[in-house]
Amino acid sequence: MRYRICEQLGAKIKRVRKKAKISQEKLAEQAKMHASTLGRIERGESNPPVYTVYKIVKALKVSLPEIFSFR
Repeated sequence: MRYRICEQLGAKIKRVRKKAKISQEKLAEQAKMHASTLGRIERGESNPPVYTVYKIVKALKVSLPEIFSFR
């Protein structure tokens, strides 16, 4: 089941990642997760636990509020 919030979160992570010019594979490595997991999150197919989002945010060097602002 897909939720709009998951799609928005995934899209935001993808935008920030691309802006930072980091590949999915590199971000996944830095966040200590599998690249396919990150791909599912970016596509909005996964409802990631808070700790997973935290690891992604730290790897991207942004803040949680920045990731959760869906503008």
